[in-house]
Amino acid sequence: MTPSIAPSYPKGRNLLSGKTVLVTAAAGTGIGYATARRCAEEGARVMLSDRHERRLAEYSDRLADEIGHPVVRLPCDVTREDEVQAMFAHAISELGHLDVLVNNAGLGGTAEVAEMTDEQWLGVLDVTLNGTFRCTRAALRHMISRGSGSIVNLGSVVNWRAQSGQAHYAAAKAGVLALTRAAAMETARQGVRVNAVVPSLAMHANLAKVTSDELLAELTEREAFGRAAEPWEIANVIVFLASDLSSFMTGEALSASNQHP
Repeated sequence: MTPSIAPSYPKGRNLLSGKTVLVTAAAGTGIGYATARRCAEEGARVMLSDRHERRLAEYSDRLADEIGHPVVRLPCDVTREDEVQAMFAHAISELGHLDVLVNNAGLGGTAEVAEMTDEQWLGVLDVTLNGTFRCTRAALRHMISRGSGSIVNLGSVVNWRAQSGQAHYAAAKAGVLALTRAAAMETARQGVRVNAVVPSLAMHANLAKVTSDELLAELTEREAFGRAAEPWEIANVIVFLASDLSSFMTGEALSASNQHP
């Protein structure tokens, strides 16, 4: 079967005009940076964060060149509560307030359960699940007081489709979806929405470096379109959930692929 061709890169339609957006783990070639760029192109003022300071500076400058104005940034390791608090304080100070949080930070790895160490298990969970919790908690304290806000978390297709060597990552991402649903129920009456996007395979340079050609070919074959998503295609779904177009959606895990439970 011939793979489909990705559509043309979309033009901005001011879907986030006047909004402020914080994207974690946004320095790189993947979904985080693509999301920051698409949000800016849709009219938002954007802050980038990442634990890699040099890379964060590089990609913040790149985004500023692409959109034509400076971009707020601050390094943050989401496993450290003091750094998470500093990140949100900086976002609110520089942007005035925060309308949207995109929890993109996550850590992967490959190890089968029988051979997995405590350090491997806990390392993935601390970034992927606990980091999402820490950032969500900080964002909610701000958004609830304002009576509005949207949080978009990143799930993964491994929530629903078993993959060898991914027990720690799958458990962490399943926890993210459970956190999403619970937080959504707790905050809907305060005007805050919490949703998740569940991508399958979004191809970018960093993924290609750490994944074998054989596995990439196998995962690509499973896709309905016969190709991996472009990171900006996943970012488009995030923009939708961040925007007022999804105003009656909360607690949802929106699949950005053909992989359903």
